[in-house]
Amino acid sequence: MINKVILTGRLVADVELRYTPSNKAVATARIASPVISKIKTGSERQTYFSSNLGQKAENFANWLKKGIL
Repeated sequence: MINKVILTGRLVADVELRYTPSNKAVATARIASPVISKIKTGSERQTYFSSNLGQKAENFANWLKKGIL
C-alpha cells in the first residue's frame, strides 16, 4: 500500500544537502504549511520536514531556495 501526501507551503530555509558515507545525496527541506483546524476559527502554521535521496536530492537542493512556493 502506498500513501501519497501533498504539502503546499513555502520553504522556511534553503534545502540542506549532505552525503552519506556511501556517497549518496540526501536533501532535507522544511516547509511551512497552513493548517486549518475544525476546532479553531483561524489557521496556524506548522513546519514539516521532507527528505529526498540520490539525484532527486541534488536537483531539489540546486533548484529550490528559501521562500519558494
